[in-house]
Amino acid sequence: MREYSTPLTIEVPTTGNLTDDVVRNARDAGDAVAFSRPVGEAWQDVTCAEFLVEVSGVAKGLVAAGIEPGDRVALISKTRYEWTLLDYAIWFAGAVTVPVYETSSTEQIAWILQDSGARAIVAETPDHVSRVAEVRSDLEHLNHVWSITDNAVDVLRRLGADVSDEELEKRRTTATPLDLATLIYTSGTTGRPKGCMLTHGNFMFELGVAVDELERLFETEGASTLLFLPLAHVFARIIQIGSVRSRARLGHSADIKNLLADLQSFRPTFILAVPRVFEKVFNTASQKATADGRGKIFDRAAETAIAYSRGLDKGRPSLAVRARHAVFSRLVYGKLRAALGGECSYAVSGGAPLGERLGHFYRGIGLTVLEGYGLTETTAALTVNLPDAVKIGTVGRPLPGTAVRVADDGELLFRGGQVFAGYWDNETATAEALERDGWFHTGDVGEVDDEGFVRITGRKKELIVTAGGKNVAPAVLEDRVRAHALVDQCLVVGDGQPFIAALVTIDAESFPVWAVAHGKSGPVSAHVDDSDLRAAIELAIEDANKAVSRAEAIRKFVILPGGWTEEGGQLTPSLKLKRQVVMREHREDVEALYS
Repeated sequence: MREYSTPLTIEVPTTGNLTDDVVRNARDAGDAVAFSRPVGEAWQDVTCAEFLVEVSGVAKGLVAAGIEPGDRVALISKTRYEWTLLDYAIWFAGAVTVPVYETSSTEQIAWILQDSGARAIVAETPDHVSRVAEVRSDLEHLNHVWSITDNAVDVLRRLGADVSDEELEKRRTTATPLDLATLIYTSGTTGRPKGCMLTHGNFMFELGVAVDELERLFETEGASTLLFLPLAHVFARIIQIGSVRSRARLGHSADIKNLLADLQSFRPTFILAVPRVFEKVFNTASQKATADGRGKIFDRAAETAIAYSRGLDKGRPSLAVRARHAVFSRLVYGKLRAALGGECSYAVSGGAPLGERLGHFYRGIGLTVLEGYGLTETTAALTVNLPDAVKIGTVGRPLPGTAVRVADDGELLFRGGQVFAGYWDNETATAEALERDGWFHTGDVGEVDDEGFVRITGRKKELIVTAGGKNVAPAVLEDRVRAHALVDQCLVVGDGQPFIAALVTIDAESFPVWAVAHGKSGPVSAHVDDSDLRAAIELAIEDANKAVSRAEAIRKFVILPGGWTEEGGQLTPSLKLKRQVVMREHREDVEALYS
């Protein structure tokens, strides 16, 4: 059993909570710009002092509404300034934030609100409010629904007008590092999302070491970042809190369609993204160059950037590569950096593997992508490549105070102050994931080299992580698809891919009946592309997709000519799918879905 640990470099706080950052910023640097929020075509600055006033006003409204210390308050919205404002206001009121993805289905929203016992929810749009309204009669604990687009911030501010500063301060200082800060629901292999209990102490530990190690990102003069990933995801959330803590200017971009324009006007010094974003930037640039008749130039520039970065790993690129690199820096690379605002020199990537080629490409054009690894259960990062310690193709070394262990079966286990307190109201799942001595079972398989760099080599559990970083539990979709009479088996795929797809086999007993009714003859293998059969399976797919968000929905599927059996080796004696066997046998079918 291989083990590697990194010594702790900070003093772990034993008192206080995450709200202290906001109070300290207002006290020590009240006029410093904490946020820039989009107003029309411009960015409007919000100072540290102004943010404290806004947060306090909204928090007083929550107190006046009857929110008690420890109560759960849900938040469903796109990434926007109000998300951050409400997050801190909930903490100021002594409550616990329960993020909900804004794309979540009505069923998912109902489960999260019910399981968490949320007393209130702030929803962004009328559509979000209507989804909550559909299930509100079943939510006995839910007392309040506020809407951001219907002036929730102003409504709460007015509601709390009579709450005193002294009462709010008493409430704000209630939580300690041991108290719950947030419940983040993450997809499980059994289908039902589980609430990860993250404490104020988890975040304080994670940020204490991460901000210190990533000083070049957070604490350089003029540091700023533009958030565009969902703040319901722990990855974006940790950058939000880290920016507040370090007073790096923070902006929000809610619509991916406006992202390039927002980047160019905001001009961040660092960004965070999932691999899919880096892939799209590269592919868009390549396609545009080809359309303009400069495809060969771009291809040569890309190969040069990759060669330049690989040369850095060996000490120094060759003279010929350096010469070509200098030329392409003027012709190509500068334009790519300008697309990100022109000031961005670092990016943090997580959620799924980036791939060595893209990592070298971006470093070669002057944007070092620091790939890291972590889960919701670990308050985001466990490991990360650092500006002065990058090994492309790995997810970096464990952060200070963190240990990694490779179990006998290759599973990666981690221990550290950022590891969660367990799953909400689910002792069985907690016991399966978290050992009594603090070791957390990630479900991922990997290796650790002699320098402590971690490489992820596979997934032990069945949870799918798309190229966009979305966690998808296949069982939910597969169960719904299999409920259709014509379907025998369904295997959901999409790990590391841009979207979710499925392999479907047809029930041998149901098909003949369906075939006669539809005037068909011959075996299933003769009808895998038949429009009527595909239409029938599409109904099963549409029904399954109702249970999940758009990002988790099945977008493409293929009907296979044969079935999966125990005799064929695809099923266990208990008729469970052997995923690795099926994926190996149908590799070409899966590849065709994404080609």
